[in-house]
Amino acid sequence: MKFKICLIFVFIYSNLVSGQPFNYPDSRKSEQRDSYHGTIVEDPYRWLEDDHSAETAEWVQNQNTVTFNYLKGISFRDKLKTRLTSLWNYPRQSAPNFQSGYYYYNKNNGKQNQSVLYRRKGIKGLEELVLDPNFMSEDGTTSIKLYKVSNDGKYAAYGISKAGSDWTTIKVMESATGRELSETLNWVKFSGIEWEGNGFYYSRYDEPSKEIAFSGKNEFHKIFYHTVGTPQSKDQLIYEDSKNSLRNFSASVSSDESFLFIASTQSTSGNDLIVRKTGDRINEFKRIADGFKSTWRVIDNTGSKILLLTNENAPRNKIVDYDFESGRLQTIIAEQNEVLLNVIRSNNYLVCNFMKDASSRLIVYSLKGEFEKEIKLPTYCTVSDLNGDKKDSLLFFAVSSFTFPETIYKYSFISGVQSSYFTPMVDFNVNEYETQQVFYQSKDGTKIPMFIVMKKGRIKDGTNPLLLFGYGGFNISKTPEFITERMVFLENGGIFALPNIRGGGEYGEEWHKAGTKTQKQNVFDDFISAAEFLIKEKYTAASRLAIGGRSNGGLLVGAVMTQRPDLFKVALPAVGVMDMLRFHKFTIGWAWTGDFGSSEDIEQFKALYSYSPLHNIRKAIHYPATLVTTADHDDRVVPAHSFKFISTLQENNSGSNPVMIRIDVNAGHGSGKPVSKQIEEQTDVFSFLMYNLEMKVIY
Repeated sequence: MKFKICLIFVFIYSNLVSGQPFNYPDSRKSEQRDSYHGTIVEDPYRWLEDDHSAETAEWVQNQNTVTFNYLKGISFRDKLKTRLTSLWNYPRQSAPNFQSGYYYYNKNNGKQNQSVLYRRKGIKGLEELVLDPNFMSEDGTTSIKLYKVSNDGKYAAYGISKAGSDWTTIKVMESATGRELSETLNWVKFSGIEWEGNGFYYSRYDEPSKEIAFSGKNEFHKIFYHTVGTPQSKDQLIYEDSKNSLRNFSASVSSDESFLFIASTQSTSGNDLIVRKTGDRINEFKRIADGFKSTWRVIDNTGSKILLLTNENAPRNKIVDYDFESGRLQTIIAEQNEVLLNVIRSNNYLVCNFMKDASSRLIVYSLKGEFEKEIKLPTYCTVSDLNGDKKDSLLFFAVSSFTFPETIYKYSFISGVQSSYFTPMVDFNVNEYETQQVFYQSKDGTKIPMFIVMKKGRIKDGTNPLLLFGYGGFNISKTPEFITERMVFLENGGIFALPNIRGGGEYGEEWHKAGTKTQKQNVFDDFISAAEFLIKEKYTAASRLAIGGRSNGGLLVGAVMTQRPDLFKVALPAVGVMDMLRFHKFTIGWAWTGDFGSSEDIEQFKALYSYSPLHNIRKAIHYPATLVTTADHDDRVVPAHSFKFISTLQENNSGSNPVMIRIDVNAGHGSGKPVSKQIEEQTDVFSFLMYNLEMKVIY
């Protein structure tokens, strides 16, 4: 085996020098064929869907050997890692969250693999350590996904995840002492923790068989109530749907513990919402929303009046008041020109996070919907971690942009004063860079906004290396955010661009729907048009242009690089959905049919087949230099998507550009990945990117 690896290294090194096509590991082909509405589709790499087979494990090892040997041959890789490690090493903190008399927040000293949970009694109180996940596993892959204190402050329940998995284990401890209780709740997924009395509600699946625990389809989600001090086997089943296996359920309890809400979802758009008084096991739930046509989210209640955020007859969202006794709905804050992303009740006010052209605005209203004031924010920013409580007079929120990380602000409703609470110090000169926002036309004439970040004084002469990044799906808005690894690209003369393409939520539900199902091609057209605009305006050229995206954004990269391979020099599809005919057969993939459609529908099959990255790789095409990234424990977008895509690409690519895959071991979709693994991965990604764009590295 050692001799085989040495031969691979020698061959890869020689190809780095000569520029000849690469000798990739063999990927066995089968005779698998499927009929979709009379269309025969070959799937020769179906065997790679078995993530646990010895053959797949060997394939993974061989692919990684080729990739890592190639990356080791990049002369500046070690220097890039040193700089990236330095950039990552800055203290960071989340906005405090008020729970049962304490402010809870996460901190990281910059070097820790996982952030640590702390609390204070009062905002100036003594800092107390609550949970440190860095000591929960030797490899640093265990992370805290959930944490909620009971309303009486006696207990706290928390959820942990291992190796980036969506599967969560819930444990309970005494809040005052930190003493862990005996119970452990398993097979929790897509859940919150909602306290009522001496227990809490949570969501889980039945224990799956070993064969489907990782990549099998998740079906029959249920809500249980757990009483502290009892085993999970005694938990009370609160809600299930035995007729509809492909629905997810989440429970929430009003802050005064008077109402229990259950939201049901069956795709990425719309939800059902029902409510009943807590402790009521006799009367049926009352239905607030029906039909999954609109989205409904509970804000809070005052007595029998329940405040809700909804997009029913308001694509950009509005706030309504639901009367539990009469069932009457009344609009409190009508739909605005800007999208209402989020709203919380803080003190006796409603704090609304609006989005204007993909940038945040914070507006304060009275509980009756009367305008109070606007909280001042920087230009081109994103507000996250918006935290407040009706029992507290302080509001906390995090603000970030493309060139500065999350800064925490504090606002007092008593004094009306806004002040900086935590400002991170990062080894990056913010003042040397600028962010622009431009608007361009897509293929059908739709106006699309795009952020462009670059060093001040950069000349637009068509020679700049540029990274175009996108997402375009699931009503998710891509707004300004600080991504550490992008700073090394900017420092070395790169330009970063982020178009707000359709499929996202930047302009509300109509913008989202315009990029779904049979209209999904709009997303790809918007992205391709962004590339063409950047070339036309001389920000870059096709020979200096790279594209990147994660998850649904990985699908975006896979689709556009197969549709327009001539337009890009480098492609970086990360954890992407690449097989659009079978995605719904794995884990939670069925829930994405609301955005993608399904191959089981003939019209939707035609649309899916027309752009599915796996099925649109053609023979004898010069594809961009491609580095696919995925992880062996990704149980959201299973790695088989990336495995089959890269096997097909390696088989058909006729050019000299490398087309490779980097498979992270003992990692998941991205959430909870240790800092050390993030640095390793991004060092490799940006080394590949900058080497293939022929950038001059200053380190």
